[in-house]
Amino acid sequence: MAETAQKMPVKSEENAPERAAADWSPLANMRREFDRMLEEFPWAGWRRPLARFDVEPFFRGFAGVGAVPAVDIAEKEKEYEITAELPGMDESNIDVKFADGMLTIKGEKKEEREEKKKDYFLSERRYGSFQRSFPVPESVDANKIEAKFVNGVLTIKLPKSAEAQKNEKKIAIKKG
Repeated sequence: MAETAQKMPVKSEENAPERAAADWSPLANMRREFDRMLEEFPWAGWRRPLARFDVEPFFRGFAGVGAVPAVDIAEKEKEYEITAELPGMDESNIDVKFADGMLTIKGEKKEEREEKKKDYFLSERRYGSFQRSFPVPESVDANKIEAKFVNGVLTIKLPKSAEAQKNEKKIAIKKG
């Protein structure tokens, strides 16, 4: 069975994305303060190797703000890769943008079902939208960011710049 890959455009905007309504949430503020406090400890970088992406929790806030999809973030030799499972969605309902060092994924799902039978009528509607934003490390070559959507999985590749790849150096470990 052949997989069909749909390349999605990554739009660049000069203005910074608007802050999400949930950013004022007291719990989100408490999480940011706790993370800031942990960063002051010398071991913090060892415990949170992907902290530079500031990954948000699966549920963001309350009061009408729904769940957002969980993502996987992987650092590879030549790129970072962000993968989000978006089942039941179509690439036309997903928007990927990069502006002012922030990568933003937005999506909206609309589902309507109507069933008419002799003795009943069923009508269901489900709507939902989400938005996730990630600060992107400066070592990413923003002009080469790519997004693909295959079988409900969005994969975004953020290639490291050639300079960033050169700066990486393996340190030999000597016997003590």
